[in-house]
Amino acid sequence: MNTNSPSNPIPDERMTPAARAALAAAPADAMGHAVFRTMSGTEATLERFAWLGDGLAAAVWERHTDEQETIYSQPGHHTLSCYLGGGYRVERNGSPGQFGGPHRLCSLPDWHESRWMVRDSLRLMHIYFMPEHFTRRAVVELDREPRELMLQDRTYFDNPQLAAMCQSLLQVPWLGTDGLLRANEITHEALSHLLHDQAALRPDLRLKGGLAPYLRRRLAEWIEAHLHEAITLGRLAEVACLSEFHLARMFRTSFGMPPSAWIAARRIDRARALLKTGALPLQQVADACGYADLSHFSHRFRAATGVPPGQWRTAIRG
Repeated sequence: MNTNSPSNPIPDERMTPAARAALAAAPADAMGHAVFRTMSGTEATLERFAWLGDGLAAAVWERHTDEQETIYSQPGHHTLSCYLGGGYRVERNGSPGQFGGPHRLCSLPDWHESRWMVRDSLRLMHIYFMPEHFTRRAVVELDREPRELMLQDRTYFDNPQLAAMCQSLLQVPWLGTDGLLRANEITHEALSHLLHDQAALRPDLRLKGGLAPYLRRRLAEWIEAHLHEAITLGRLAEVACLSEFHLARMFRTSFGMPPSAWIAARRIDRARALLKTGALPLQQVADACGYADLSHFSHRFRAATGVPPGQWRTAIRG
């Protein structure tokens, strides 16, 4: 029986049973990544697939072809590609003489266009993610505004640490709550490493509006120091010496999201860190992150991660 549909365009004979089951269980937008759909239209076999939560997806593809061209055109999302085997005669148009191979990496930004000549055998992993995944990391990890940075379009670069993370992701079973949570955690670590390695300043960018860098840092640091408290727009406006109206507008420009969304995301990030590395009771974690009570914390954490905080800690810490 062929169960492919507009939301799942891959014929059954080009999917392993595990990949077919994973696609069937994934939300409808899991197949919305343009690079995934382009690969679905080739003769490639989908060996593995996982919807990892947080808008992240991973796929392992295997191809055998004499010669076939594959074209990507402004996919609207980022893709990290890691070659797992073969690929020795795969090259990108415009980069003559550069060929793939095991552990070689490609970063394909949302805006990029590329044409690839695929020959012989190839096995690779794709990680699909939206540009918004770099938003918080740009501010917290690089002290930059998200609008300043772009993911570079790179073909066949080497990064042993990032390739090792991809191999670690490959070793995790992409099944069950515990396996998917561990895969999600590894993927976030890989994206953080990718940001540090392959992010670049946008050329000829002239920033208009937003907060001065010193004020952005002051607000970010103040929020981190007061996450355990109730944080209002009025308090942030006092810290910045701005009106609530102007702060809300300028904050969104510089942080890539409204103050409420930033604070909510930082609370979840702190909760993840405390659950991963410490042994605090859940109530103390809730208090440290500024949640009204344990029920509120559990509700918010489950909405963000898909599982309650206690189960998340057990899965991540093994």
